[in-house]
Formats: sequence, C-alpha cells, structure tokens
Amino acid sequence: MPNLVFYDFETCSSNVSYGQIIQVAAVLVNDNFQELDRYEARCKLNPGVVPEAMALLVNKTTPKMLKETNLSHYQMVRQMTDKFKQWKNSIFIGYNSINFDEEFLRRTLWKNLEYPYLTNTNGNERGDLFSLARACHLYYPNCIKTPISDKNNPVFKLDKLAPMNGIKHEDAHSAISDVLATIEIAKLLSKKAPNVWRASLMTTNKDKSFQLIQNEELFCTDFFYYGKSVPFVLTFVCQHPQWKYPMCFDLKADPNFYFNLSAQELKKELDKKPKVIRTIKHKKHPIIMNSSYGLNFDSYKQLGIKKLKERAKLIRKNKEFSKKVAAILDDDARDRQESESQEDVYAEESIYKQFTSDHDNKIMPEFHNADWKDKFSVIQKFKDKRMQYFGKKILYEESPQSLPKNEYNLVHKEVATRILSTNEEKWNTIPRTYNEIDTLRNKFKDDDNKLKALDDINSFIEDMEKNYQKAS
Repeated sequence: MPNLVFYDFETCSSNVSYGQIIQVAAVLVNDNFQELDRYEARCKLNPGVVPEAMALLVNKTTPKMLKETNLSHYQMVRQMTDKFKQWKNSIFIGYNSINFDEEFLRRTLWKNLEYPYLTNTNGNERGDLFSLARACHLYYPNCIKTPISDKNNPVFKLDKLAPMNGIKHEDAHSAISDVLATIEIAKLLSKKAPNVWRASLMTTNKDKSFQLIQNEELFCTDFFYYGKSVPFVLTFVCQHPQWKYPMCFDLKADPNFYFNLSAQELKKELDKKPKVIRTIKHKKHPIIMNSSYGLNFDSYKQLGIKKLKERAKLIRKNKEFSKKVAAILDDDARDRQESESQEDVYAEESIYKQFTSDHDNKIMPEFHNADWKDKFSVIQKFKDKRMQYFGKKILYEESPQSLPKNEYNLVHKEVATRILSTNEEKWNTIPRTYNEIDTLRNKFKDDDNKLKALDDINSFIEDMEKNYQKAS
C-alpha cells in the first residue's frame, strides 16, 4: 500500500477562486500510520486580498500574523510544492478536502504557475476522510461516536468528532492540529470499520473507481442529503457523454417501466425527484460497497438480492435504453453549456474552462528559476493570457520593482477597482468586510476577546482601504 499524506489548509476566506491559503500543514505516514515526514508553514497575506473576518476569527489569525510572518505566499507555495513532489506515489487525504482544500490547492498552484493536479497525477491519488467517516457510520453505526444535531442527525465536524472519540484536538482550526486529529480518526475507522476503509482505498484513483463502478453488476454507495447519508443500490447505465461521469440506475425502481417510454416521456421521468438515474462523481472518492450492504436498509431489504440482481441484468442488457439515456443527458448538458457561455468568467475561476498548453507548461519552471529581474521577460513567452496575468500578479505581490512602472500601475489599479467595489462581486471586497464586521460585532457583543479581534481586523482593513483609494 502507498504512503498517505494527511494535509490541511487554513485560509483567509471560504472563496476557493479568490481567497488565499495562509497556513499549511501536512504529515506523511506509512500504511501503519507511522509518521515519516511533515511540513508546516504560515505566510503573509498577499497585497489586495481582502480577508473574511469570520475566517480569521475561526483560525485565530491576527492582522499582525498576516503582516509580519516571515514567508510570503509565493515562498510558501514554492516550499509546499517541493515537499509534495518529494512525497510522490502517495494518497493525499484531508477532512472535507476534495470540495474545499483540494480546490484551494489546485487554484493556488495554478495561479502560482504550477501544474494544478499534483495530488492525482504522477502516481498520486486522493481521498477524503469526511465522506469516509459518514459512510463508515452509515454501515457500522457503532464504529465512531458522533454528536447529534437539533434535527437528530449525526454531526461530522472534526472539532466535535475528535474529542467525542478520545482524540486530542486542543487547537482546533490550526492546520497541524486538524491534520493530527484527522490521522487519529483514520486510524479509528481503519480498525472499527475495516471493510469500508479497504473499500475506500479502491476508489482513490479515478480510473480504478470508474472501472469498479462499471464492472460490478450492482453495488451499494451513499449520497448525503439534508444532514444524512442515504444508501443506494445501483447498476451502471452509461457514461455521461459530456462530463464522463458514470450514470447509474437506482434499483429501487422497476426498469421495465422506463424501457418503452418515448425519449420525451423518459426525459420527464428522469427529471423527477428522487432521481432514478444517479451521477457518481468517480473522481471525488466515492465509497463503493458490496450490494449486500444495501440489504440492511428497508427500501432494498424488502426487494431482496434476487430481485435487485434481476433488475440489474435487465438494465445492463438493454443497450437501447443506455443510448436513450445518454442522448437525453447530452442534450441537457449542451443546453446548460449554452447558458453558461453567456456568463463572464474571470481568469481566477477559469481553471476548468481551458487547460494550459504543453508550451506554457514548459515555461512555468523557467519562470520560477529566473531571477526576479528576468521574470517579466519570461512572462512574455506565455501564450495563454491568463498565465501572463498570473505572472504579473506574482511580480506585483513579490517584487513590484521588477514590473515596468506602467504594468505595475495597471495591476494596482485593477486590484483597487476590485476590492473597493460596492457591487455584489464574486470576490470579497472592503465594503463587504466592513458589513461583515458590523454583523459579527452584534453577534459577539458579550465576547470582549472577539470584539477586540474584530477591532484589529477593522483597523487592518482601513489601512488597506487608504492604500488602494489612492489608485482608484
């Protein structure tokens, strides 16, 4: 089994496209969870990045830390990237990482002129302990203790889960504390729900995950709805013609009802909720279990394994039904693409819109290896305008004297226009943060420590505002 990398980021914002990582922690362990190496770092806030006040309160980051930490953001990213590359052929795991930390990492690498898919290429794979913990609890409810919400649902927040299971987590929301707690949760699950743990290791690679879903006659997996994990017994129908996801049929339903419908009638049925055709995001570490696990739940137990297998065989033999479903999905996807093409897409959020070319990928190392005084000339070699933009932003943040004066002024003015905007923007703005601080002051009116922290954040934002008002 490969080594595991448990990692976590603390960020100044929940916005993966426009926020910034301010703290990194990662620990490399072997398959017995013995530590082999670790990396920890904190960095300054980049010029022109407006933090969210609540994010800073949660991870206990002060304006002083954002200003006086010895590493710049670019320096930290370079260090982190080098370390992660040393830990090749590993499975990268976080807690709610695939939808958050992973997206922050990809966009951070990309905006810093690095190949963004570091955790799932060159022998690396990725997993998410958050979804794994929910699956373990679904199939083996006694394997882990969870708090219960007001709606009587189990709660899987790391800072609540760890202490309930005897795991030290004294400095929750610091990156290294969250990583060490995540490792302990992983140890616990591997012992108390070994079948789910082993199943999870079969879907950390997207290709193996797809093959498993496609090849199994029927299988059990879980989806998360309204605070609960819900099991489904499914069988493969087709690959989505646009997004390439495996599309699977819920065997609670009788497939014979759908086989003789016209395309128009079938489309109406497929649009109904709950969905009979379910999308499995095979690149996002789904937990695929033997179909027998579904028989522990009433909706499938009543049907029995014989009936479920009969339905699965009918679906898998009916190639015309598969083609009809694929055609409907293709039409829906094209309609959605046409509506999305009308929207403005900024460079920071276009990572999945267009991949960088081989030519530009070869220029990236040249940029990093060049002296600061030479980096601007390297930027001119990029064919992708986004790469040129990111390169200039790095110079603006790290070595403004290395940018020609007119280029510096253009970047500075654009940053000022963005962060001073009073519109409802995609990124965080200074006016929005002032409003957030006012709301939080009212919320924490009896908490002197938080009120003092909010005053410090407010002063920090005021200084930023004065600096950028001169450029607007």
